[in-house]
Amino acid sequence: MDFMTILLLAVFAFFIFTMFRRNKKAQQQQAQMQSKFGPGVEVMTSFGLYGRIISIDEAENKVVLELSPGNEATVHRQAVTKIVEPAAPAADASLSGEPGAVAPAGGTLGLDKREAPAAGAQSQLNETPEETIRRLNDEGKNDK
Repeated sequence: MDFMTILLLAVFAFFIFTMFRRNKKAQQQQAQMQSKFGPGVEVMTSFGLYGRIISIDEAENKVVLELSPGNEATVHRQAVTKIVEPAAPAADASLSGEPGAVAPAGGTLGLDKREAPAAGAQSQLNETPEETIRRLNDEGKNDK
């Protein structure tokens, strides 16, 4: 065998090794997270539903989630992909936008200057659907 063939096989073996190692790490993380499952834990599914675990059926790999009071959903155990940690309370009430909070020097409560609505955007919020369609049609004509 020449040097290039050996090098090609070595690179191929390296890629296969890293692929299996990455899969093994992902499986370990999934198993570690699923070991924390229990009734009362807030979770998120792979398709974006948030809920609280009510019960777990180990035999059939099913988890019953309470999405809101009185609404339950049964999902496969592997569909639960994330444990939701409770949010820490805001340390600075002036940035939280709570009633009675004092606005910072910028004048917006917790908004960056880029996020503040433009003057024209405020008038667009009060448009009827017909006015919006007319405005959008007119914008396309004026751009040419």
